[in-house]
Amino acid sequence: MLIGELAEAVGLPTQTIRFYERKGLLADPERGANGYRNYDESTLTQLHFIGAAQTAGLTLAEIGSIIDLRDDGTVPCTHVAGLVESKLAAVRARIATLAALEAELEALVERSHRLDPADCSDAEICHILSVPR
Repeated sequence: MLIGELAEAVGLPTQTIRFYERKGLLADPERGANGYRNYDESTLTQLHFIGAAQTAGLTLAEIGSIIDLRDDGTVPCTHVAGLVESKLAAVRARIATLAALEAELEALVERSHRLDPADCSDAEICHILSVPR
């Protein structure tokens, strides 16, 4: 299939497919006598894999490492499991950070409801955010 057909089949712009080729995520396609790229079903499978990996939060570099392992004849599932576990740990840490921020913001909102703007001094800039002494 031609690049436009491939792009339509996976719902990506042709520029994205060319970008993936330049990054080494896709093998260079065969070229017809007219110079047009000719793709087969394996490219479609690779693009679906890349999309699934990105949905899981993997970077293009991480996806490339998975593809390299597969290309070298190694089953990459252990590597993928490690990457996914690492992503999950990062998400959990981010959730904890966001929960702490949420609690801080809730406290500030409550504080803003109790304070009178007329009591705010120039030295404090804004007493909602001032550290109580």
